[in-house]
Amino acid sequence: MSGISKPLLTVLNGGNPGVRPIWLMRQAGRYLPEYRALRAAKGGFLDMAYDPEAAAEITLQPIRRFGFDGAILFSDILVIPHALGQDLTFVAGEGPRLTPPLVDSDLRALEAVSGRLQPIYRTVEKVAAALPAQTTFLGFAGSPWTVATYMVAGQGSREQAEARRYAYRDPQAFQAIIDAISGMTVDYLSGQVRAGVEAVQLFDSWAGSLSPEQFERWVVVPTAAIVAAFKARHPNVPVIGFPKGAGGKLAAYARETGVDAIGLDETVDPLWAARELPATLPVQGNLDPLALIAGGNALEKAARHIISAFEDRPHVFNLGHGILPDTPINHVEALLRIVRA
Repeated sequence: MSGISKPLLTVLNGGNPGVRPIWLMRQAGRYLPEYRALRAAKGGFLDMAYDPEAAAEITLQPIRRFGFDGAILFSDILVIPHALGQDLTFVAGEGPRLTPPLVDSDLRALEAVSGRLQPIYRTVEKVAAALPAQTTFLGFAGSPWTVATYMVAGQGSREQAEARRYAYRDPQAFQAIIDAISGMTVDYLSGQVRAGVEAVQLFDSWAGSLSPEQFERWVVVPTAAIVAAFKARHPNVPVIGFPKGAGGKLAAYARETGVDAIGLDETVDPLWAARELPATLPVQGNLDPLALIAGGNALEKAARHIISAFEDRPHVFNLGHGILPDTPINHVEALLRIVRA
């Protein structure tokens, strides 16, 4: 096994595998008929995320179909607040709900239930045993700011106003929430590594809603703390940071957090990123998911622009965010042909 090349892992470690690796955020999901069939048989999203057999099968589905270079664990960022003691449910057509919302309750009233993470570690073990030798296994967690927005409001929101107001009104209490998330996240990522993942990604889906000062405090500083603590345990496991919407703050994020690679959303100009980010830093991204849906010349032009921009640095091809449910499968196949040409 030691002689098997893993292109994605090679790039995340700053190397050149001779081919450009590709995986897609949310590559296991509703655009796949096999996923829809399993969901119809198994029930809701949360039921599948906590079912190791189902979650492992879903993780493996896009690998079997497309042969991506990376498999991303099928789970959800909100398992952390669930493990911290909030109740987690998914409401059909509306998304996740966490109770009690911390805007109305005290973090100290929650009782952590770390055992809620055990089924996810079993999922990791099952996937690790079944993956092709050349496929890199990616674990993940939500970054503290994004997870905190859900914990405070009890649900997702477009502008994260509840959490932003809370952070301004009572920064000490909000810091306690961030610290609790950070500590649990280090343990959670470490548990994923022990179970078999080879690299991890931190998703900060709502990083773009913060002012520069708040971005530094609630995104950069907690991420740096997680990376440092995680690296103390697993120095050779790459960490990808994905601060969606960070824009011009990406350079500071790259310099200050210690991540091994940085994910770029679709709003980032690849030429700007190639010029402004540290020269040897691996980057990941950043095709617009809507360009993938459009297909044809629009897809080819956008994909080749990204490939050209990152010709001279380690690059993992990916979307700028998650694949959308109405994405045609033949467009994914076309993208693979472009990237692997």
